[in-house]
Amino acid sequence: MKHLAGLSPAAKKVAGARRNPSVVGVDESVPAWLRTSAGWSWRILLLVAAVGLIFYATAQVQIVFIAVFLALVITSVLRPVTDWYAKIMPRALATALAILSAFLVLGGLLTYVITSVAGQWDSLAGQFNSGIEKIFDFLENGPLPVTITSADIETWIENARTWIAEHGGDIASQAAASAGSVFEGFAVLALAIFCTIFFLARGKDMWTWFLNQLPSRSRETWIAAGGAGWYTFSGYARGTVIIALADGILAAIVLVILGVPLAAPLAVLVFIGAFIPLIGAPAAMVVAMVVALAANGVVNAALVGIFIALIGQFEGHILQPLVMGKQVSLHPVVVALAVTAGTFIAGILGAVVSVPLVAVAWAVFSKLRRKDPPMEEDIPTAKEIALSGRGRSSNGGASGGSGGRGSDSEATAEA
Repeated sequence: MKHLAGLSPAAKKVAGARRNPSVVGVDESVPAWLRTSAGWSWRILLLVAAVGLIFYATAQVQIVFIAVFLALVITSVLRPVTDWYAKIMPRALATALAILSAFLVLGGLLTYVITSVAGQWDSLAGQFNSGIEKIFDFLENGPLPVTITSADIETWIENARTWIAEHGGDIASQAAASAGSVFEGFAVLALAIFCTIFFLARGKDMWTWFLNQLPSRSRETWIAAGGAGWYTFSGYARGTVIIALADGILAAIVLVILGVPLAAPLAVLVFIGAFIPLIGAPAAMVVAMVVALAANGVVNAALVGIFIALIGQFEGHILQPLVMGKQVSLHPVVVALAVTAGTFIAGILGAVVSVPLVAVAWAVFSKLRRKDPPMEEDIPTAKEIALSGRGRSSNGGASGGSGGRGSDSEATAEA
């Protein structure tokens, strides 16, 4: 009758209350573990449904999402520059000057890449042709167990031409779709720059206006969550730019020392690839190795691969902990899972945005949760847990049996 303790006499007189405890909110016929599992299950299902709804809504306005995400990245990078300019000039002028500085830096970088490609194109074409001939000769007469002759290569080229002729219409339609994608890209860039201007100039006022639309009792929670999320996101964005710039400079130095043609464009490719976690830098490394192989031979390509791998180790073990610190504290396994899931869901876009989104979500969760003290004792191994559980069950059964016999004897004596 413990479930009826504390109830009023009227509640105890409810029909069936004494025989059916579930009418007062407790159903002792269902095990506690099942009630707990059911409670967690429907909550998890609601959470999954909410996340799925967010993904669906984002997919419907993908261009807007990309533009806002890009605007937040640019804002996090240019915010320190704008604040520094704002110390000596009005905020609006500081915003315009910061954006102009970014355009000048990017424009100078692209100009340098284009001029370096144009200056080395003739020599690279000759080196590339000789390198291709060396590769064909190695495939045909080298020590590999499988030989590939010039006739085989000519057959593959002819098959490729035939396939292109048969699928010309599909290729044309894909080209038209690509032209539409280029237009969308310009639209995303324009919208991102437009949003960046307001985020830099009036970002604090916009955040204050949003908080004033919320009930006063929930503003403190939103302030804590927003501060933690922006701190993590801005740290990740600025850290990624700094690390990518360092990777590009180190790659340019290595490629110039090894005499690889097009060192500047390849360094820019490494810089861009660093924005895609785990897969961007290796892809850029493969391209640099192919150029080195075609121009300077196998040994030079192997050296390029070794040095770029060392740059990757330097980035992972020194640059990332030094630059990002505790702003982005994600385990490498979590990063790998996030990048893989993001790639399967949204391709390259998912690979780029997955890690910062997961980092922000974890930062907000860590800020809002109530964390219990850590365990002081070491966790026992699975074998120790299994053996201790078996011992308790056997001892419990024995004690339960003796207890049962003792109770029976006491009941008999009382009778």
